[in-house]
Amino acid sequence: MSDEQQKVEQPEEVEMEQQQADAEQDPQAARIEELENALAAAQAKVEEQKDSVVRALAEMENVRRRSAQDVEKARKFALEKFAGELLPVIDNLERALATGDADNEAVKPLLEGVQLTHKSFLAGVDKFGIKEIDPMGQPFNPDQHQAMAMQPSEEFPANTVMAVMQKGYELNGRLLRPAMVMISKGSDQPSVDTTA
Repeated sequence: MSDEQQKVEQPEEVEMEQQQADAEQDPQAARIEELENALAAAQAKVEEQKDSVVRALAEMENVRRRSAQDVEKARKFALEKFAGELLPVIDNLERALATGDADNEAVKPLLEGVQLTHKSFLAGVDKFGIKEIDPMGQPFNPDQHQAMAMQPSEEFPANTVMAVMQKGYELNGRLLRPAMVMISKGSDQPSVDTTA
């Protein structure tokens, strides 16, 4: 064989070997690419699942917190209707004390009994979070007071409670019944000197 023939055969041989090597690497490259695609898909699925788990945990925490708040409200305000029914009893005890003749020796022991009953009744309802609202002399607060009338007054500044017709009550900070009050308009006299 001549050198020229060897040179011609050699590139053909090299090309065949190259194709054979490429064919051997092709399945490996295809497998690597396939595995990389599978890995990317699995990672995307994991991220999606992480997001789903985080959302589920957040929702579970919100439900737990709302449930705890509902239980706390139910515990605090379960007595609301019952407490509302007790308020007229307190009012009647106070009326009995206000109208009783303390100077009459025959009535005096009865009034003392009513006073003790009233005191123990208030102590009992206080244990369950019922508080009295007696705003005498305080500024008018529409969130806690119900204005029944307005009157001019020299003694009280404008928008001040000058008389309490019926005390109000609240249960654990929630208004059960507003206090019925009379409000001062201030004095009828004009505050500006118009004689000049």
